[in-house]
Amino acid sequence: MAWDTEGTRRRLKEAATAEFAERGLDGTSMTRIAGRAGINKERLYSYYGDKNALWEVVLTDELDRLAAAIALTGTGLDDIGDFAGATYDYHAAHPELGRLLQWEGLSRGPAADVARRSAHYREKVDRFAEAQRDGVLDAALDPAHLVFALIALAAWWQTVPQLAEMITGASGDDPAERARRRAFVVESARRLASTRR
Repeated sequence: MAWDTEGTRRRLKEAATAEFAERGLDGTSMTRIAGRAGINKERLYSYYGDKNALWEVVLTDELDRLAAAIALTGTGLDDIGDFAGATYDYHAAHPELGRLLQWEGLSRGPAADVARRSAHYREKVDRFAEAQRDGVLDAALDPAHLVFALIALAAWWQTVPQLAEMITGASGDDPAERARRRAFVVESARRLASTRR
């Protein structure tokens, strides 16, 4: 019987994603990941190397999925709102990403794939700066701070759901509340970026 190499890799990466999201890099082990995947630990090491290398693969792949799913199609106010709304939707559908990013922030090591990630975000910052020069977006805002604020506005709801529920009195599991939150994110993003009147 032929070994399903791609299926094995996928199961190991899915198990690693779940373990890292739950426990972080320092809190999990290759043994736990292999056990969760139902595959022996030696195969995990042969496919991904050590735990740090696997962490880098997991986080990089998750961020690549996010980047592929969320396009900044333009820099008008509706585009900014659409970007924030799509970011909200993605994080709501993939709450493990927020947990992975929090664990990365709590770790003592360098960020995963920092050069490529920085270039990805720098492209957005540059586009916002150009839109500011064109008078489309508020020129008084630092464009890098604006990109960060939009992402935080959209993602924080899923990153600290307990805080959102305490403040709003409603669960993010409620479809009507989820729709209200999304609408707030979209409108707030537009207003945040709009030129001052």
